[in-house]
Amino acid sequence: MDFQTLNDSIKPLDEAAIKAAQARWDSIAKPVGSLGLLESVVCSLAGIQRTADVRIDRRAAVVLCADNGVVAQGVASTPQEITAVMADFIAQGRSTVGIMARQAHADVIAVDIGMCRRAGAPRMLDRHVADGTADMTKGPAMSRAQAEQAIQTGIELVRDCRANGYQILATGEMGIGNTTTSGAVASVLLGRPIGETTGTGAGLDPAGLDRKRSAVKRAIEINKPDPKDPLDVLAKIGGFDIAALAGVFIGGAAYDIPVVVDGVISATAALAAERLCPGARNCMIASHISEEPASRLILDALNLSPVLHAQMRLGEGTGAVAVLPLIDMALSVYRELMTFEDIGM
Repeated sequence: MDFQTLNDSIKPLDEAAIKAAQARWDSIAKPVGSLGLLESVVCSLAGIQRTADVRIDRRAAVVLCADNGVVAQGVASTPQEITAVMADFIAQGRSTVGIMARQAHADVIAVDIGMCRRAGAPRMLDRHVADGTADMTKGPAMSRAQAEQAIQTGIELVRDCRANGYQILATGEMGIGNTTTSGAVASVLLGRPIGETTGTGAGLDPAGLDRKRSAVKRAIEINKPDPKDPLDVLAKIGGFDIAALAGVFIGGAAYDIPVVVDGVISATAALAAERLCPGARNCMIASHISEEPASRLILDALNLSPVLHAQMRLGEGTGAVAVLPLIDMALSVYRELMTFEDIGM
């Protein structure tokens, strides 16, 4: 996969659309800038969609589901079998993100990108790369070719979503052990200590957190991922979900579709995408700050400002979906509020 050529094909944001959106905000009858980041988000959407007439009427949460071999090291508080169980619920609309997505008028697209057990739900998209990754504490999590396949799958998912009329995508994931892989990837790409990027995930006790950080340390020592080669990092210590989500962010920039960053796993994928294709940064909208320690570090590295500070850490795309109604409210004000000229000012 030629990432340089792919990045060269990504068009910059439409500055004229951004300026037109900002001019609209400045013209309406309220204190200038008083909706803060919500105004900035609408302007970013204008730049991505290349029009000041921003529309996000059709939206979806794309949830990538995969298993991680590193769970053999006792890094998770729940067994690996839960990935497929929860993936089924997500595909059926019965999980947390499904319930929240209905309130946000968003579809949920669940994708098997690499689970150990195939989900039974008929609405699950089959984009299976392999039956989970290998245990990264004993060697590479996946081959370079598998990492490229997962990234390409993410790009193609965005292409298909655009063809089906979707105007904005929220990112989500499901995979027991993926805060371990995201902690490892973030540590290498950011050049930060493991303790700053690897937290308790879904509720590990102190002993479990020690095992988790030890596993990340061993994986980095054994695999020696090259921080200058993001694909090498993803292949050696990442997960199929993270790699595919990186492809979603790259696809968003390639197809002019805004993509909402969810929590720490999604943010890690966004960072990998930006390192592979710096133009991928163009499509990203940050939803919230996760309780995982790497979240703020990654969003700062990407120069993204999250809208929500709700201490969320559930995953599935719940944070990304939660911000959609706020954007809807901002767009209603943007379109409907009278201008200063209308009231004679």
